[in-house]
Amino acid sequence: MPSNLDPSQVAVAVASESTAPVPEAQRWDRAFARAAGAAPSDGNTVRLLLDAGENFPAWREAIANAQRYVLFESYLILDDPLGRLFSEALIAKARAGVRVCVIFDWLGSFSARALWDPMREAGVELRIFNSPRLDSPLAWLSRDHRKSIVVDGDIGFVSGLCVDAAWEGDPAQRLEPWRDTGVEICGPAVAELELAFAAMWAQCGETALGALPAAPEARTAPGNVRVRVVAGIPRIAGTYRLDLLIASVARRQLWLTDAYFVGTSAYTQALRAAAVDGVDVRLLVPGASDIPALSPLSRAGYRPLLEAGVRVFEWNGTMLHAKTAVADGTWARVGSTNLNLASWMSNYELDVAIEDAAFAQAMATQYEKDLDRATEVVLTSRNRVRRAEPRATVAREAGEPVARRAASGSAGRAAAGAVSVGSALGAALTNRRTLGPAEAGLLATMALVVMGVVLIAALWPRVIAWPIAFLGAWLALSWLLKSWSLWRSPRRTQGADVLPVPTSQRQAGGDDGMG
Repeated sequence: MPSNLDPSQVAVAVASESTAPVPEAQRWDRAFARAAGAAPSDGNTVRLLLDAGENFPAWREAIANAQRYVLFESYLILDDPLGRLFSEALIAKARAGVRVCVIFDWLGSFSARALWDPMREAGVELRIFNSPRLDSPLAWLSRDHRKSIVVDGDIGFVSGLCVDAAWEGDPAQRLEPWRDTGVEICGPAVAELELAFAAMWAQCGETALGALPAAPEARTAPGNVRVRVVAGIPRIAGTYRLDLLIASVARRQLWLTDAYFVGTSAYTQALRAAAVDGVDVRLLVPGASDIPALSPLSRAGYRPLLEAGVRVFEWNGTMLHAKTAVADGTWARVGSTNLNLASWMSNYELDVAIEDAAFAQAMATQYEKDLDRATEVVLTSRNRVRRAEPRATVAREAGEPVARRAASGSAGRAAAGAVSVGSALGAALTNRRTLGPAEAGLLATMALVVMGVVLIAALWPRVIAWPIAFLGAWLALSWLLKSWSLWRSPRRTQGADVLPVPTSQRQAGGDDGMG
């Protein structure tokens, strides 16, 4: 812009620039960036990794080859053979002079406490997310559910897999390897993974991650794949907004895989509207919950989808734990976010959205293979939600052994189930939606529970009063401690709910119109 314009001319020029037509591609970039809080990163390579058989060896190889640093973040690590194998690998790199920074979630990795001290003694920088605190009695509701690894700034991994031998299966017990999906990324997007790790590191302690050892030479972009790193933060709901956007703009195909699906009314309606509009919408979920009591509740959520033409499939293997989406043969998402409120609103999650036709085709091909091991859920002639064929019958006809179900429970599924129970009870009170037959048992059970509590309160009031008094005192004390902390450090919370700006967006200098 010429520098000799007077102020009024400058104002007119700026107004003209801001109202100039924006190309279609740039409009979609803005929409995706605004919804997810993630600007695009070009010039990457992305490799699809399936199950424990491909993910764990790739992780171990990358860690073994680390020269400068390893950033390792996992919701769950167990003190089992696999957990000890990864612990020993990280310890070995720390003793070799490589900086190793590890984040575990306290609730997810509580049973692996025996691994923590040996790692610290070897020089591993270890931080535990959200340990119990007197001043935060309900903090346990928010978890670090991310699963990511970054090595030397050159290679990164994002997935739904945890460090748990259950993912490898146990043939002797007829437990198959868990079905899960991850990706290996090389290129500029790895810097965004580092940024997400650094933000979580700061959440777990008072000191920042600091500078990481630089590469000896300048890096070049290794590929041509566009990636967005979507770092989910409680209350920000970036992944939720992105999922709603994708459900709204998909034109031909939207294929979803999720371990703990409990869709909100808004998301269910978005899927229904897409299906009614002619989009091929499919949802692949586990055949049975690892918390069996929730299976009928989950199926109750399928009815409005099936009525609109969404196709629902249940996995026939031991456990389906993947969280993926593929749309229109050009877009895909892989990561840790489940399609429920606990993931969308309460947890720290990490996903990557990949805009590349070849990768989307690979995802679609794998999805069709997964459907070969799944059974479709349908509405019967009596308008009941049922599997088209019994699981055992499907397996025997395919010549496959009948796999046992996963025995372990899941905090994520429990949280999602709690939200669904609340939704069903609320609907029963307000008639805001039609309840299905699958929810009759739930309502009867909850009615009996409430009647039992009422009876106890009437006959033995202290049994109810003392727990309520204890909880009230705890809450009051926690609020007093929090207010004292805020009074002493009034600036600590400023900007706490502001989404961090991705590196690629900061480098753009606001030229994309995002402000």
